[in-house]
Amino acid sequence: MDATVDVRVPPDEPTPTARTNTGTIGNSQPQQQQQQQQHNQNCPHMPQQDLHQHHQPHQQQQQWNLMDNAHASLPGAIQRKSRTNDRSKERSGHAEPPTGPMELDSGHYGDDGGGPKGGKGPSDKLVVHLIIGFRDICVFTLVLPLGTLFVCFVSAYVFQPEEIHETHCRVYNIIPSISAITGVSPQRYLWRVSIALHIGPRFIIAFVYRNWYRAMVAGLNDPAVSSYLQPSYGFPPANLSPSFQRMSKACRMINIVYWLNLVEISALCGVTYISNKENYPLHEKVFIIFMTTSLSYMLATLKLLKILQPDGPQTPYEESSLRYKQAFFALSIASTVGLILFFLKHRFLCQDLAFSWFALCEYIVASANMGFHCTTMLDFPTEHFLIAKNAKQYKKQQTSLGWKLD
Repeated sequence: MDATVDVRVPPDEPTPTARTNTGTIGNSQPQQQQQQQQHNQNCPHMPQQDLHQHHQPHQQQQQWNLMDNAHASLPGAIQRKSRTNDRSKERSGHAEPPTGPMELDSGHYGDDGGGPKGGKGPSDKLVVHLIIGFRDICVFTLVLPLGTLFVCFVSAYVFQPEEIHETHCRVYNIIPSISAITGVSPQRYLWRVSIALHIGPRFIIAFVYRNWYRAMVAGLNDPAVSSYLQPSYGFPPANLSPSFQRMSKACRMINIVYWLNLVEISALCGVTYISNKENYPLHEKVFIIFMTTSLSYMLATLKLLKILQPDGPQTPYEESSLRYKQAFFALSIASTVGLILFFLKHRFLCQDLAFSWFALCEYIVASANMGFHCTTMLDFPTEHFLIAKNAKQYKKQQTSLGWKLD
C-alpha cells in the first residue's frame, strides 16, 4: 500500500519517516525514493541544486533511522543500536546532555604528593591521616603521671624504705616526698619517661587554650570602637567604651596566662630531670618556681574567665569547669600553706613527722594541680586533634602555633 502525504506540510518541516516492518534494508529503499519524490513536489520553488543540498541532511537522517530498524532484529542489536544512535546524534548536532552526575577526572598524582599531573593546581580534597579526641589526650595526660607516681610510691616504699625516708635531720618519718620516691633508681627512670610523654600534650594544650581565649575575645569586640584599632590612629584614646577596655584587658591576661603555663611546664621538666640527690640546691629553687607559677597560673585563669564571661558560664560544661577550677585552686592554696609551714618546722626545728606532713601536703598540691589541668576535658568536650593534608584552607592566623608575644 502506498503512503499518502498531506500537501499542506510546510516546506521547512521534515516529512515523517516511513518505517518498514520487513527488517531488511533492501525493502526500504523504494519507499525512501518515493518519499523523496513526493517531498520534491512539495518544494517546487527551490532550484534542483539547492533542493539536493536542502534534503541531504534529511536523507542521511532517514538512512540512519532505517539502519537502526534493520539492525534491531539482528543478533547483538542492543550494542549496535547504541553505537548508531550515538553517531547519529553527534552528526546531527542534537546530542542529549548526560542525565547522571558528572565525574571529573583528577588525573594521576605524581610522586611528590602534589596535584594531578597536567592539572592546573593541587587537589583541595581534605585527607585525614590521624584524628584523636581532645578529651582522650587530656585523660592520657592525667593518667600517665598519676599512675606512674602510684607505682613509684608503692615500689619504693616496699623495696627501698631506708633510702626514701632519709633526711638531713635523721628524724622519724612515715610518708616519703615525691622527690624522694622519684629520685631513687629505677623509679627515677620510669618517672622521667612518663613526664617526657606528659610534657608534649601539655604544650599543645597551652597553645589550644591561648587560641580558645582569643576566639572568646573576638566575641567581645565592639564595632563602634574598631576604628581605633587602626594603625593610623596611633595609641587608642582614653575614653573608649567599656567593651573595648574589657577586650584590651583580656588580651593582656591571655598573654600572662599563656606564658605562666609555659613556665610551669618547663619548671616541671626541670624538677623531674634535676634530682634532689644529684643537685639539691638547684632542685629546690626550680621547685619553688614550679609552685609559684602553678598557683599564679590558676589565679590568672580564673581572673581571665571572669573577664571573658561577665555574666557567668553559658553552658553546663563551662559551669562545671569553673566550679572545679575554683575548688582545686582553693585546695592548692590551703595545701601550699601547710606545705610551707611543715617544711619550715622540718628544716629549722627538725620535728618528728614534720617531713611526713610536708610530703602529704605535697601530694595534695600535685593532685590539685593535675585536677585543675584536667578540667580541659570540660572546656573541650567535643573537639578533636587532627592531622590532615590540604588543611591549609581551614587555617586561620589566630589558630597557628607561635611564640611571639603579641
